[in-house]
Amino acid sequence: MTAAMPERAAVTTRVERLNTASAKRTVEPDVDLPGRLGDGKVLPDDLLHPTAGLDPGVLDGEQAVAFSRHALAAITRSGLQFEAILMAGFGLQMARADDYTDPRIVYLLHEVGEETRHSRLFSRLLDQLGPPVANPMDNPLVEAVGRRVVDQVIHRPPLLYTMVLAGEEIPDLMQKRAAEHPDTDPFVRDVNRYHRQEEARHLAFARMMLPEVWERASLADRTLVRFLAPTFIREMYENMIHAGVFGAVGLPALPTWRAARNHPGRVATRMDATRPVLDALLDAGALERGHVPRAWRALCGVDPDGVPCPRTPAG
Repeated sequence: MTAAMPERAAVTTRVERLNTASAKRTVEPDVDLPGRLGDGKVLPDDLLHPTAGLDPGVLDGEQAVAFSRHALAAITRSGLQFEAILMAGFGLQMARADDYTDPRIVYLLHEVGEETRHSRLFSRLLDQLGPPVANPMDNPLVEAVGRRVVDQVIHRPPLLYTMVLAGEEIPDLMQKRAAEHPDTDPFVRDVNRYHRQEEARHLAFARMMLPEVWERASLADRTLVRFLAPTFIREMYENMIHAGVFGAVGLPALPTWRAARNHPGRVATRMDATRPVLDALLDAGALERGHVPRAWRALCGVDPDGVPCPRTPAG
């Protein structure tokens, strides 16, 4: 018996527990979350503006209301796109599976089912917010690059699970803060609480699977995770609230968005949300303490050992 076999058996047992938990709790959002958005702000200024990269007082009352709704619409659309990518990657894994009774495959079926329910709820939320504003950076070249990145994510399990962790950890932190804030729209608060309950299991599964897929990773897989994944993650984060959202409330779209990328509040949220992703990669052996690549250090605000760097007064 190899050393990996007992570990695989332990992971199998843990995945079986996730399957049991998923089977015991099924929330149908069209029935269990029938609420609607109010007419005003959907996210409070003191929560949204630092994350978006805006200083206090930049927007007046009407602008602030509009900005909150446009920003949430952009975030929601981004979430729908990400969950579609995730389901495509998991679907490909299931299509290539040798054993459809493996608890890992069974859990993927649970997760895809849960993600479709989330997506239906997000679609309803988006319908209430109205059509998202266009991103002025969308053009054929950007779309072609995006399709290439998505293709790599879907077809490469080590990169897929890295992006799953990032795509779950970033909104999880934002949703946690929104759910706990008393001025968040009540329906948004309910949506966030519901989503976080099931995403906790999804995060646990991705952390379990990362060491197994890393063991089988090719050189190309490892290169993508170590050196390019931080760029993919940062761009995903920066475009959750894209330039068009700023332009929709009368601010210079591209200049404001570019400046917002380096706003202390936005940088701090990015670092806080991505450090758990780095920790999972370190635990899986994908990265090594003392040799954390520069791109990961910049993304997460850590030193070569993966230890958070002290923040300056500017953030």
